[in-house]
Amino acid sequence: MAQELRALICLAVLAAACISAPAVAGPLAPRAPAWSELSAADQRTLAPLAPDWDQLDAQRRQKWLGIAKRYPNLGPAEQQRVQQQMRAWAELTPAQRQVAREQFKTLKKLPPEQRQDVVQKWQEYQQLPPETRRELGAVPAAPSAGAKPAPAPQHLR
Repeated sequence: MAQELRALICLAVLAAACISAPAVAGPLAPRAPAWSELSAADQRTLAPLAPDWDQLDAQRRQKWLGIAKRYPNLGPAEQQRVQQQMRAWAELTPAQRQVAREQFKTLKKLPPEQRQDVVQKWQEYQQLPPETRRELGAVPAAPSAGAKPAPAPQHLR
């Protein structure tokens, strides 16, 4: 009887401890500091993103902070490239950014040889004079297999 009473008391204490213990959440989300909380060095590095920083989600802020932390160890040419890309990204609309993310995901899914072909074509495109790139940008891309054709412009109907 005494053993049963002891076991019951232990069980009651254990149950009370479990009930009163705070629930442990899953892994903590990464901290997403506000622009004002960034160091001066990080603010200088991430300056092109300043207007949008506080609207970025925590994951994106962490990604950019990772870039800012690696930035001082990059060579001058690489730093310049990062700044140019950051400015270009900051100039995109949210819809354009989403398209870019989707294209990146699509590119990552390609087999290595196809991915290399796309990279090579992109590099060739980048070497074209700006006026040629503008002309090419004005021409709609050829529809992919299975894509619905775009409707004809009003003046052609």
